[in-house]
Amino acid sequence: MKTLTVHKVIFRTDELFELQLERETIQFEPGSCLALFNDDESRPYSIASGTGEDKLRFLLRQVVDGTVSQWLALRKPGDKVQVSAPFGWFRPGAAIGSRSVFIATGTGIAPFLSYFRSHSLAPPECCLYGVRRCVEAFNLEELQRVKNFSLALSQEQTDDHFYGRVTGLLEQIPLADDIHYYLCGLDAMIAETSVWLENHGVAYTQIHREIFFYEDEQH
Repeated sequence: MKTLTVHKVIFRTDELFELQLERETIQFEPGSCLALFNDDESRPYSIASGTGEDKLRFLLRQVVDGTVSQWLALRKPGDKVQVSAPFGWFRPGAAIGSRSVFIATGTGIAPFLSYFRSHSLAPPECCLYGVRRCVEAFNLEELQRVKNFSLALSQEQTDDHFYGRVTGLLEQIPLADDIHYYLCGLDAMIAETSVWLENHGVAYTQIHREIFFYEDEQH
């Protein structure tokens, strides 16, 4: 357990925000999580920072029953937050000698942002990102510089982005024996995408899943 100092809290909407903590000596890989603690309990959050940054960034949604996310949303610069050591097995792009496809919804883009910020010269074959409205897309300008990035908006129509759930974009992803598929975010998206991939001949061992939240429960 370590105690870190809050650097900044940046709200994107009334409920979506980025928490930045001073990194100190914490070492991590893209996909690593930390448990963040309030006074009584903790929740795991994936690091969105690059491995060379001096801040730890986390993408959070403040929800009605999410006591930890609500507490974190109220932190001010200089406040203290207790964190665990890094943990987790989800490692985007870590399969040696293979290519990658990233698919995320909501705050599930965090481990992929960490990857992009750490390995800018080794982009995935494509990255699909689904949110409800454009304002909810974290770091969109940065993501749009990634090769073959596509944004899906399920509750907003624009001229620039796909209208519908991110699974409506699956037909555009490449399928090959040397590609590993990394899915992060909503359980329903991960389940539907996994079935689609397996039905299209992708081996179960090449599909990597990290559920961030469930349709009926978010932290």
